[in-house]
Amino acid sequence: MKLILAIVSNDDSSAVSNALTKENYQVTRLATTGGFLRAGNTTMIVGCDDDKVEHAIELIGSESKRRTEVVPSTAAYDLGRYASFPVEVQVGGATIFVLNVDQFHKL
Repeated sequence: MKLILAIVSNDDSSAVSNALTKENYQVTRLATTGGFLRAGNTTMIVGCDDDKVEHAIELIGSESKRRTEVVPSTAAYDLGRYASFPVEVQVGGATIFVLNVDQFHKL
């Protein structure tokens, strides 16, 4: 048995959750916050048999696409002056961890 931890954008979380649920995966969603943009993410916890891991990863990937967004950025100059300018960054996609599970109990 494996445990999949998938970190996806809030924008993609409903589509990912629906796709997994439709294929009979049981999903637990946790609200999390990313470090770089301090933007909201959703961490999904999925337990599944070893032979279903690749299919789950394909589903997650198909519903969580990378895209470019323009976000404000600030640069500090000496003398306490700050300038704000837009920066293009890649957002979306998914970060997926697959862990071995020694025991699983549903009580």
